[in-house]
Amino acid sequence: MISELADRLDRAALTATAIPRLAAAAGLDPSGAYDVQRALVERRLARGERLTGVKMGLTSRAKMAQVGVDEVIWGHLTDGMRIDDGGRVDLTRLIHARAEPEVAFLLSGSGIEAAAPALEVIDSRFEGFDFSLPDVIADNTSAAGYVVGPWRPVPDGLDNLGVLLEVNGRVVQTGSTAAILGDPRRAFDAAVRLAGGRGVELRDGWIVLAGAATAAVPLNPGDHVRAVVEKLGTASFRAAR
Repeated sequence: MISELADRLDRAALTATAIPRLAAAAGLDPSGAYDVQRALVERRLARGERLTGVKMGLTSRAKMAQVGVDEVIWGHLTDGMRIDDGGRVDLTRLIHARAEPEVAFLLSGSGIEAAAPALEVIDSRFEGFDFSLPDVIADNTSAAGYVVGPWRPVPDGLDNLGVLLEVNGRVVQTGSTAAILGDPRRAFDAAVRLAGGRGVELRDGWIVLAGAATAAVPLNPGDHVRAVVEKLGTASFRAAR
């Protein structure tokens, strides 16, 4: 069953074709969903991609309450998801493309070496962007792409830095790094703990995306998207079709 579910999600991503929710019919709980996620990522690795880090999800207390959980979730990042700062995102390869501003951490010696402004492109493979907790875990937490801006030393006040999300030069979301578990470093600690609990040891040079500082916004062709994080700088991309 795990392999079959991973195949369905993999085909959905490769063909940019939405599929119905699958967890309930398969009787999938969160633990089993992580098994599917791993099998899904292994298909990417078999095609030549390599792991570059992990990403955190449900790092907003409000989102946790909304879905009735008290723990964050996590997914894998690969080099096939990496987008150059200022680069382009091909929307024809995505189903429900959305962007959200984040803080990224650079791993060194099981600790944080540096921080950077970041953008994550998310893209649920489920019809209507509608899914349960096991569904989104199995779908590698909707991972599709990520942009990381310049690395800097971790600044003072990281627990409450202002964050803007701009689209075409207009601010569409405002927030704070406090929205990320009260301090993005808590998301980093959770990444180490949760990934380790599934046998994934974070490696030097890997990236940890700490989670969204604001709500995600849908992407349209031609959009220029920029994240601005106080004391860290900016990261951007352009959506293309």
